[in-house]
Amino acid sequence: MNKQLTPEDIKTIVQAGEGYNSEFKIRVPQKVKEITAEICAFANSAGGVLLIGVSDDNIIHGVSIDNGKRSAIQNSLHEINPNLATDFYAVDVDGKSVWVIEVNTGIQKPYVLSGAIYVRQGPNTQKLTTVEQMRDFFQQSDRIYFDEAPCPDFDLTKDINQNWFEEFRIQSGLSKTISQEQIIHNLKLILPDGSMKNGGALFFGNEPEQFIETAVIRCIAFEGTNKTNIIDDKTYGGALISQFEQSMQWLKGKLSVRYEIEGSGPRKEIWEIPETSFKEAIINALSHRDYYDKGAKITVELFKDRVEISNPGGLTSAISLAEFGTKSHSRNPLVFGLFVRIHMVEQVGSGIGRMRDLMKKAKLPEPQFKTEGMFTVILHRTVPKDVEEVNLSTTARKIIDLIKQRPDITTKVMADSLGISDKTVGYHLAKLQESEFIYREGSKKTGVWKLKN
Repeated sequence: MNKQLTPEDIKTIVQAGEGYNSEFKIRVPQKVKEITAEICAFANSAGGVLLIGVSDDNIIHGVSIDNGKRSAIQNSLHEINPNLATDFYAVDVDGKSVWVIEVNTGIQKPYVLSGAIYVRQGPNTQKLTTVEQMRDFFQQSDRIYFDEAPCPDFDLTKDINQNWFEEFRIQSGLSKTISQEQIIHNLKLILPDGSMKNGGALFFGNEPEQFIETAVIRCIAFEGTNKTNIIDDKTYGGALISQFEQSMQWLKGKLSVRYEIEGSGPRKEIWEIPETSFKEAIINALSHRDYYDKGAKITVELFKDRVEISNPGGLTSAISLAEFGTKSHSRNPLVFGLFVRIHMVEQVGSGIGRMRDLMKKAKLPEPQFKTEGMFTVILHRTVPKDVEEVNLSTTARKIIDLIKQRPDITTKVMADSLGISDKTVGYHLAKLQESEFIYREGSKKTGVWKLKN
């Protein structure tokens, strides 16, 4: 069985909060089956720990469980089929009694309670109710979730990206006093034999692509609206968060980005396609792609009129087309749970709806989704207007030429150069801004003119 958790372990788990492999109960619920369902879900997923005597706002209250309640819990746990080995014990934490129920990922999946299968989705337990959901679970159980399988060549002493691990510690609210080994153990990133799981290697590895060849993102820019001419092609590896950051930076360098300054605060970046839409699509691809597919990579493809983000593996059979956008079912629940811990996933199942809302707010076409074979998100961009293709007045063209030569040029200098009045220059500048050819960055006195495209 598991080595019993220490008071320090309990504090670490509580500090990190509820997640994919941790659940808190302030007291024993009236329906003991609620506890048993959580344990059943942990066994069907990566394993986990349930703490009784801890509130969901991460405060240790302690709890007293008499022999009658303890027997009721143990009897309920015995209702899980097939029989599941669990640890159930109390730990004294600063004078308060916290009861622990701990279970490893099961080796005889699926585990069933009262005829139902329970699984973890992010920090929540989900009851599988449809034939499609159950079929998908059996398919995954047959080959094991990829992120739960061992990565035998991963060396815990040298293959972890230490800088990112420390950043993860900060973002997930974990104290510096907690050892790396303890965090890895509490997050269930290693198997009983001590080997790192694929999910741990993907999320924290320096170069996970050394062990999982297709664990990279390929970013490709095309000249027009089809795939005839490639003008840029980059492949990014490293920890999943690094792949996300590098692909976002690549997109930022290719798309139109303007800035707004409000008062004395920092300037705000406004992407031509909402930045958060890309965040949702790329994190979705990293979390839900089929890593068993060794013939394809995640791709970000930039065209003149759109951006397409694709990942191997279509919509899982656990999610029907009618439920698409309202429910989530990850092929890699361990990885998904780690993204939840650093708040990269705001709410399970809400990403698709958020993308739709953002695109609508930006007055862009609704995103398109292709779910067969590859899962593809298509985000349409505003087509850049070519100055030479637009019926601009001669004066407007001359103003644009002056701005190209000298972005800090003043209205008076423009008027003097063109032999027209300040008022006429102001009229053309207003029209050019209205048509989104130019914009002003900074104040009227010290700012500069920028060409949008």
